Amino acid sequence: MQDDSNLPDIGFVQQILSLNLVPRKKNATSCGNDTSLCDFSEMWYGVFLWAAVSSLLFHLPAALLALATLRRHKMARFLPIAILLMGIIGPLFGGVLTSAAIAGVYMAAGKRMMSLEALVFGVGQSFCVLIISFLRVLATL
Repeated sequence: MQDDSNLPDIGFVQQILSLNLVPRKKNATSCGNDTSLCDFSEMWYGVFLWAAVSSLLFHLPAALLALATLRRHKMARFLPIAILLMGIIGPLFGGVLTSAAIAGVYMAAGKRMMSLEALVFGVGQSFCVLIISFLRVLATL
């Protein structure tokens, strides 16, 4: 069992607001800054977490809108389920790989990643998926 008496008690909401999303190892060496990510797993987890959260934030309103507008349709009433599944499955498969690639580049360069950079890369991945999705639909019209 680990003794957590030396760690400050920070609530979940406060961690999100202060961008300290990645849980820290107790005996890990400090990177110099509380919000910098030094280890590959910390970088990967930070980017992946922001990609997953932002993907859900993009897909949830779309699923709610589809649910509200298509609830009486015979077959299309199940479309919101597909939209939510894409909001979950996309980051689980594609987000894992791209987050690992970003963290690998940072590790190969020997750089630290700030939590704000993890936010930008994670939300940027979801934004790129959103833009590509819209462009694919427009190309079929």
